[in-house]
Formats: sequence, C-alpha cells, structure tokens
Amino acid sequence: MERVVQFVGPRDVEIAEHESAPLPAGHLRVRTRYSGISAGTELTAYRGTNPYLTRTWDAEARLFRDGAAGISYPVVGWGYSEVGEVVEVSPELTDRPDVPAVGDLVWGIWGHRSEGIVPAERLVGHTLPAGLEPLAGAFARVGAIAYNAVLGAGINLGEDVAVFGQGVIGLLTTRLAQLGGARVTAVDALDIRLEAARQYGAERTLNARTDAVAERIREATGGRGADAAIEISGVYPALHEALRCVAVDGRVVAAGFYQGDGEGLRLGDEFHHNRAQLICSQIGGVPPHLAGRWTVERLQQTFLRLVAEAKVDVKSLVSHVIPVEDVADAYRLLDERPHEALQMVLEF
Repeated sequence: MERVVQFVGPRDVEIAEHESAPLPAGHLRVRTRYSGISAGTELTAYRGTNPYLTRTWDAEARLFRDGAAGISYPVVGWGYSEVGEVVEVSPELTDRPDVPAVGDLVWGIWGHRSEGIVPAERLVGHTLPAGLEPLAGAFARVGAIAYNAVLGAGINLGEDVAVFGQGVIGLLTTRLAQLGGARVTAVDALDIRLEAARQYGAERTLNARTDAVAERIREATGGRGADAAIEISGVYPALHEALRCVAVDGRVVAAGFYQGDGEGLRLGDEFHHNRAQLICSQIGGVPPHLAGRWTVERLQQTFLRLVAEAKVDVKSLVSHVIPVEDVADAYRLLDERPHEALQMVLEF
C-alpha cells in the first residue's frame, strides 16, 4: 500500500492509503526515505491562504483568474524535497546509462508519499553525490531557492548585503551570499535564529523587533546603505524594511511567498525616493540574464555539490526527523510554534 499525506481542509491533515499503481513505461518507482516540509509554500495550503485555493492561474496569459479554484481540498501529496531508493525501473530503460538503476539513492520531487512513480527524465542527474548523507538530498530544492535569490541579487565581491529572514532558506541564503563575497547582515525577529546566522557567515545580526534595522545598516556602511537586500521571510513589513535599507539604486530581491494584501509595505517612501530596484526571485526560473548558462536543474545540482564539498552545512539545520505517522503534529508545530523548529523532515 502507498501512503500519501493530504490536507483535507484548513489545518486538517491525514494519511491516505492507496494500492500501489503499476509502473508505466518510461518511469521509475522510488521508495521514499525522507521528505522535507516547506515551512513557506506548504503552510499556505495547510492554512488555506494559497491563492490557488480561490483563483486559477492562466499560464498563457500569466494572470490569476477569479471565479474558479486552481486546487481544492483534499490537497494531496504536497512536498518538493524528497529522497529515496530506486526499487523498480521500466524495462525499456535498463540499458540507458544515464537513468538511475535499482538500488540507487536519488533526490527529486514526488511529494509526501511513501513511493513515487517518476518519469525517468526527471531523475537523470539526480543520483546523490558520493559520500553525501541521504538526508542532505532533502535540501536540493530549498538550497536552489536560496541560490536563485543570491543570483538574482547580482552580488559583487565585497558588497554589503542584508538578508531578511533566517529560517532554513534564509540561513542558506546568508551562507551562499557570504561564499559569494558579500558582507552579510542577517535580520530576524528571533535571537536563536540570529545566533545560527552568525554560524552561517553573517558578519552582523539585527533583531527586527528591537533594532532600527535600516538605520543600523546605513550607519555600518558609512551612510550609503546596503548594496543589496534579500527578503526571504514573505512578510510585508520585512520587505518594506529591506527597501529602506538599500543604497540609491540598490537591489532588493523579494524571494518570499507573500500572502494577502501588502499591509506594511509603503512604496511611496524609500522605494520611490531612492529608486530601489525590486526584483522577484521565484524557483520557476532563473534570472533572465543568466538563462543562457543557468537552469533550475543546475542550481539544485550545484547546491548539492557545495554540500558534498563541505562548503555548506545542512545537517545542523534539521531540527526534527518525524515519522510520517506523526505528520499532523509536525504541521501544527510549524504553524503554531515556528520558533521551535528549523527544517522538519518526514521519515517513511
């Protein structure tokens, strides 16, 4: 039997069981070991705030349309950070050297389910690097989100960069920006996360609740302001403060998944007067000027290589490894007590 995590309504999680489906041609069957929970995107479906629950995305027009929902409850098998073992390969693929073989450990996206039936093309190049712990593969996607935001910021060696939000993706963003030559100021409302940010390469930290963030950043840069800021928390007041802290013509990358109306964001203030550049980073694509060389696939593979080379630590980000049977408790913790968790991983 296959077990699948599903949201049957806002803040209502269950595990459904289904008969395992036959393996179609051109596919692999992967038995899941670990599946990372996204504390951003997934919680929007868990809480009922995701825009797809009330509107439909028109991919051709690139617009949301009112009147019909793009997804509805039960929302089945969300998740985009899976690691597992190949247990079956469609017979016509067994002679292809680029396709993972039975017994290989692979990473990819097949959702919070005990097994994934995945097109072979989506797992080419997805065998875990030698020596990498299987759990690390659950960070391929979140690492790529952080990496994409850093590329979007266009950081140059020696620049001052502020990173707003020091959850899992924010901490990875801090580390990648520091590896790219930035002097990073990490901003968060929780001191425990700011302490972690220092371990991940932040030169200075600021508490969003108690520090005058933009003023402190301008003081530390001789009045100029940060060259770039990356806002990863998805909170509108944080995006506003990121716009306040950058220099004239500074770059602000909005990489969070913002929900509802933009309360706390005032675009007539510093954004307007300092001509700040506001850039969206979304894992559906790379910065357009890099599209000739970079892809989302390359982001993921490069991030895992950095982990395998011990340049980025992901192990210390795992705060909970939870049996899938306790999945409802995992989401409740992330929703109600986020300060008690970093990366939560389901174990199958």
